[in-house]
Amino acid sequence: MNVQTLKTDLLFVLHCIFAFGAFLLPFLVSWQISVPVLLLTVAQHIIFGRCLLMQGHGVDESDGSTFYSHLLELLGFNPPKKVIRFVVRKLLYTFIAIITLWWQVYLGYDPLWF
Repeated sequence: MNVQTLKTDLLFVLHCIFAFGAFLLPFLVSWQISVPVLLLTVAQHIIFGRCLLMQGHGVDESDGSTFYSHLLELLGFNPPKKVIRFVVRKLLYTFIAIITLWWQVYLGYDPLWF
């Protein structure tokens, strides 16, 4: 296995951990940490017009691809890339930030880790 392939695969796994870990943030990490991280993710999409990790594992975003649409394609599906892009880039991480605030501030649950 060549070093570039290993690096690309490692970045893909790291991206998986970040992407799916975001769904657990409301329950694991304090809102004072998770909300800014989620908002920085949204800001990254606004400022750069792309996900900075996508380039690291060799996915071209010019056709509307996102990490989620790329993952679905790897699993053999043909997802509507532009719809997924809109949902992920405009709604998903903001929604998770709102859930985090609702869970921890409004309902008063403490995060499990910190």
